[in-house]
Amino acid sequence: MTFENKLKELKIKLPEAKPPVGSYVATKISGNFLFISGQISISNDGELIKGKVGKDLTVDQGYKAAERCGMSIISQAKVACNGDLSKIKSCIKLTGFVNSTDDFTEQPKVINGASDLISSVFGNAGMHTRAAVSTNSLPLGVSVEVDAIFELN
Repeated sequence: MTFENKLKELKIKLPEAKPPVGSYVATKISGNFLFISGQISISNDGELIKGKVGKDLTVDQGYKAAERCGMSIISQAKVACNGDLSKIKSCIKLTGFVNSTDDFTEQPKVINGASDLISSVFGNAGMHTRAAVSTNSLPLGVSVEVDAIFELN
């Protein structure tokens, strides 16, 4: 099954890949590696998912926000691969940042939203290494940001 067919099977409608809003590029290919800049939590309707997990959002809401970041990662990967996700060989690493309260300790459960999505779409090729990091603030007040590294065929 192709990655595109898997997206259809899972009824995942990818968001539009957003251009960067700063002095950087959304994606960069170096050798056989595709680096994807941090993707922030944006809802289905294009609204920023904001707030601190552990105060404004529950773990489950944070998970959903991270899942949205994962969808944006796939969108950026698709653009970088000229619309052909079959160019993806494997996901190497995700790094997830969670805007959370000082006493919040469940960052891994939040970032599982992105990890589970990538693994669901890419199967064994989606199994990756990962870091889940707490932060006191993220750009525009968003709840979650995730970046990625993929290996290309």
